[in-house]
Amino acid sequence: MTEHDEQDLIASVENGEWQSVHNVESLKQQLKQAADRTGQKDYRINVRISKRDVDALKALALEEGLPYQTLITSILHKYVSGRMVDRRETSG
Repeated sequence: MTEHDEQDLIASVENGEWQSVHNVESLKQQLKQAADRTGQKDYRINVRISKRDVDALKALALEEGLPYQTLITSILHKYVSGRMVDRRETSG
């Protein structure tokens, strides 16, 4: 977290943008159940991918601190759920 991020967070708290959660344990349980359901992997596929693409995926995964197979699963999930963002479109 950068100093700028910290300043933004402090300003957000001071502006009253945060609310207390009254039943934290219940919320934690609900979120855990949702995460468990989301994370279920119930289907295995085999796909042939070029070595160049696999090497690029492994490099990206290393930057993110993830196993490359987890990164691939995340990319596919974002694509099929309509949340995939093209970095070329958002950077310019």
